[in-house]
Amino acid sequence: QVQLVESGGGLVQTGGSLRLSCAASGRTLSGYIMGWFRQAPGKEREFVARINWSSTTTYVADSVKGRFTISRDNAKNTVYLQMSSLKPEDTAVYYCAAFSTVTTFASLSGSWGQGTQVTVSS
Repeated sequence: QVQLVESGGGLVQTGGSLRLSCAASGRTLSGYIMGWFRQAPGKEREFVARINWSSTTTYVADSVKGRFTISRDNAKNTVYLQMSSLKPEDTAVYYCAAFSTVTTFASLSGSWGQGTQVTVSS
């Protein structure tokens, strides 16, 4: 079982930047697909970005493309989400998740962190 702890959230002004971190424990993330998701008040959880084990493949949602970058440091068992040019609509709780296979990613049947709040003021 993988335990995930997100950090780095906070309050930032429009146009600002934040870097979220997701530290894993319990087992190595070898082979795992890592993803970031977010959930705004009153809305469903939505996909933000994902990265494969070797960092050779990344995907980001159209809504954040060009502004958010996902990366990972396997030696540190940590995944990052660099967010820049933040907008008020980026305000949400951001969750990190680990998926052992593409199938579990598709069904979102993985290990989830507790989330970190990001608030972008206008």
